[in-house]
Amino acid sequence: QVQLVESGGGLVQAGGSLRLSCAASGISFRFNTMGWYRQAPGKQRELVAGITSGGSTNYADSVKGRFTISRDSAKNTVYLQMNSLKPEDTAVYYCKADPVVGILGPAYWGQGTQVTVSS
Repeated sequence: QVQLVESGGGLVQAGGSLRLSCAASGISFRFNTMGWYRQAPGKQRELVAGITSGGSTNYADSVKGRFTISRDSAKNTVYLQMNSLKPEDTAVYYCKADPVVGILGPAYWGQGTQVTVSS
């Protein structure tokens, strides 16, 4: 059974930092691209950052230079370090696992963790 469990969200002042964690079970990072997405009220869910099975990373333009995605394969956990937070970063943040090309199976989502940045 696949589970993605996010943690680390909370309330922080603008300019502050948070680190989100996504503890994965039932999947391997060798066969999945991991991503962090967010959804603000009234807006569509958007990709924030991703890390491929090979370790390549990509970021939304709005978070480049402020957010860093990483993973610890020994702990099967993906992280999102968020620095210099802005009120517009307020959203529910979700972890997603996408099977790499050639691997059959669905994508999986975590339940989300709320991040609120006050001005």
